[in-house]
Amino acid sequence: MIQNNCSKEGPTSPPRPRPPAPNHQGFESLDICNYEKSFLYKHGQPPSYQHCAAFGDPHIRTFHDDFHTCRVEGSWPLLDNDYLFVQATSSPVAKGSNATVTSKLTIIFKNMKECIDQKVYQAEIDNLPAAFEDGSVNGGERPGGSSLVIRERSPGQHVEIQAEYIGTTIAVRQAGRQLSFSIRAAEEVARAFTEEQDLQLCVGGCPRSQRISRSECCRGRMATEAARALCKELLPVEDVYFQSCVFDVVTSGDANFTMAAHGALEDARVFLPNAEKLHIFQAGAGCPHISSSFLLLLTSGLWAVLLHF
Repeated sequence: MIQNNCSKEGPTSPPRPRPPAPNHQGFESLDICNYEKSFLYKHGQPPSYQHCAAFGDPHIRTFHDDFHTCRVEGSWPLLDNDYLFVQATSSPVAKGSNATVTSKLTIIFKNMKECIDQKVYQAEIDNLPAAFEDGSVNGGERPGGSSLVIRERSPGQHVEIQAEYIGTTIAVRQAGRQLSFSIRAAEEVARAFTEEQDLQLCVGGCPRSQRISRSECCRGRMATEAARALCKELLPVEDVYFQSCVFDVVTSGDANFTMAAHGALEDARVFLPNAEKLHIFQAGAGCPHISSSFLLLLTSGLWAVLLHF
């Protein structure tokens, strides 16, 4: 009123209509269960996205591109916000082993009145279903039910869940005897939590008491060199994905960990909003102390795998 020198008394004219969004559609014609379109209309620009992943021993890449190797045996929340709850359960690779892997994933898409019913997805080793717990493959009977869909990318190995109503895509994979989790989430969605929801591995990484140092290096050991050669086949850049691969293969003696690291890298390649952040570099490949007898056994097994390739 001041800018237009309006009188405080008497009739006033309605405000000027808001300029059209770049897509030239009115809000009434937009699907409120399409997050990207709604955000673009409201803010005049596309939303920002963040990426998190959990794979291998397990290793966590947080939304802020921090990278931790963790022991976290038992169940831990990866995400806990107003829209999503994701819990990973870790178990030892083998009896008596210090190495753990994700053996179960539980993903809850919380009820959103206009769009979806609450949906729960659960995956366990050797059971990677292409449906939610209730047998459905979408968000239910609500008008926006199709804004949540689940697809099988590779039977028993790769499932993708697209939650269009919150601008989020999730990939769940199995490589060998372990599961991995990757997510691309709208920044607004990833930040929708309270102080009470402070334990989220995707947000803060692993608690300090649960972090494993990868700085101890065992160069010169034949097992490590064999693991490096094996990982190099799929991961030519010696970044944290390569380091994690070497760490996991030496720790577990399982060559399938190469596929876990490779799958996480491929998800990051697709999900990361900034391609320049694909590779993270940290000092030291790191690997644990292992006994000489186990070292000999592992070396033989790894070279057998290499010869097979």
